[in-house]
Amino acid sequence: MDGTVLVADDDRTIRTVLTQALTRAGCKVHATSSLVTLMRWVDEGKGDLVISDVVMPDGNGLDQLPKIAAARPGLPVIVISAQNTIMTAIQAAEADAYDYLPKPFDLPDLMKRAARALEVKRRAPQARTADAGATEEAGDLPLVGRTPVMQSLYRLVARVMNTQLPVLITGESGTGKSLIARAVHDFSDRRSLPFVVVSASDLEGMDGPSAVLSRAKGGTILFDEVSDLSEEAQGRIVRMLDALGDNAPRIMATSQTDLMSRMEEGQFREDLFYRLGGVTVDVPSLRERVDDIPLLAEHFLARSERDGAPLRRFGDAALELVRAYSWPGNVRQLENAVRRLVFTAAEEEISRAEVETVLGNQPAIEPLRSGGEGEKLSVSVAKHLRRYFDLHGGVLPAPGLYNRILKEVEGPLIEIALDATGGNQAKCADLLGINRNTLRKKITDLDIRVTRRRKLM
Repeated sequence: MDGTVLVADDDRTIRTVLTQALTRAGCKVHATSSLVTLMRWVDEGKGDLVISDVVMPDGNGLDQLPKIAAARPGLPVIVISAQNTIMTAIQAAEADAYDYLPKPFDLPDLMKRAARALEVKRRAPQARTADAGATEEAGDLPLVGRTPVMQSLYRLVARVMNTQLPVLITGESGTGKSLIARAVHDFSDRRSLPFVVVSASDLEGMDGPSAVLSRAKGGTILFDEVSDLSEEAQGRIVRMLDALGDNAPRIMATSQTDLMSRMEEGQFREDLFYRLGGVTVDVPSLRERVDDIPLLAEHFLARSERDGAPLRRFGDAALELVRAYSWPGNVRQLENAVRRLVFTAAEEEISRAEVETVLGNQPAIEPLRSGGEGEKLSVSVAKHLRRYFDLHGGVLPAPGLYNRILKEVEGPLIEIALDATGGNQAKCADLLGINRNTLRKKITDLDIRVTRRRKLM
């Protein structure tokens, strides 16, 4: 991807993520939180593409589209907006926006649209050839998901990617922990340096740790599934980390088990636990982001087609069953199931019966089913908790369950209440029946983004 992109958004995290992604793809980026600054850049002739939010502190982004068109005919504008209403999309179309994406947006999807917009702007065949690789690379990023829990993950990644802090990435098997680690590296200022995944065998021998550091060359070292390492290997890591000097690599680790519990049980070194836990990134299971399942399924179908597999699409009933299944193996299990469906489906449209056949060979866990109309919240919660315990196969979940469950319920409740009150924290606190200062603390602790909505008409 080649060109200069002007980004206007009052959310600093979004500006950071877009700047990093577009820069990595080969673009020059100017980012601002002000429409006045954006229009000055446009008038000065800067930019080959504009990506702008709608609601800004100093005006409405949609109101600027006619002015941009008058000053710079042919300059494409991609509108992004948290006001996910049909009216916003219509107004963007009427104002001749090149494209419109609702927030939270899918980063790879936005990157593809940006590449196409720059392609149209340049109308150069060689540019299309150059863009293909960058766009495809962006499409392979593990940042696929629109749910609030994934958006929180994106914001956390953006905050930590250029820090020196070690990162511990936790989550169930198959959630994509190593892919998140790779994304942290690839979007950071170490992206041009090596990314080294370390196993127990790499640490063996007198020269093992020094060889690992030599391979990393100041880049990133990832200890994959660090909880599986022996006590001897853990000790080698501690000594290696203690000896780090100048040009030290970024340290990351993944674990699908609760390291604190392992440490309290004497199965994980306390000194290593505190050296790795600078920032903890918890990758959600698919059960925690059910609304992302159809998006991921379509993503894997598109990837298979790109790799030369037959064109396939899900019928409505088939996609409903895919969405309802519990997916204990998470994203990896979903990807493998979609691959099998691509090659076993008889027609272009995958049927519900074909999905049932593939899922019949999956772990014997009941699909997630929504309760009937009028079902009490307590009944739905009880069903969810029973499934949660069942998924552990007779083994008790990690300690601290009470606070984890309360956090899962509290977060969506506050987010939905904020949305219902248009982001007005005073009204939201009154609606919830809690003190406003308490609400503010919970918003900070739960990393909830607050957006004040304004009427466009």
